[in-house]
Amino acid sequence: MSSQTSPQSTQMKKEDPDLKRFLEILNERTKDLNPKISVDKYGRAIYIEISNEKLHELAERLSKLGIDHVKSVTGVDYPSENKIELLIHAGSYLRTLRKYTVIIKSFLDRSSPKTCSLTDVWPSAEFQEREAWEMFGIYFEGHPDLRRLLLPEDFEGMWPMRKDFMIKTRRPGEVEGPWK
Repeated sequence: MSSQTSPQSTQMKKEDPDLKRFLEILNERTKDLNPKISVDKYGRAIYIEISNEKLHELAERLSKLGIDHVKSVTGVDYPSENKIELLIHAGSYLRTLRKYTVIIKSFLDRSSPKTCSLTDVWPSAEFQEREAWEMFGIYFEGHPDLRRLLLPEDFEGMWPMRKDFMIKTRRPGEVEGPWK
């Protein structure tokens, strides 16, 4: 496990005993998962990069440490590298942890992006996972209700948030739908 922090963030950690204690416990409880842990320069965002195979185990451990809800689930498309970065922003309502956001990063194969659903750990992930599936094509195995959330049920084609998505355009002067 590595902790990649700048001198500024190291200084912030010394000034924030809650963050320092949380990072000590996090490092101790996750060292066998071999995550890459870093903190932003303000000491408010904790980044954890983990392999896809260990994602569910990490979520369970974070939940036991007081990280009790998912704020967002999204992706970043890297077509030239044939991968999609899965980003899960999680937080806590506990007094000592609520000022931090834990950002979990995992890389998925772009041609078949699959990962485990975290709805059994954090029920608040349900709608965010549906949106990530709908927009990026990330399949969440074990999701209780993986169906369309924003797009029409009959939508066909590429995943709209991928970089190679092409918007269908009209020819000059062409009128669409009910205005014909």
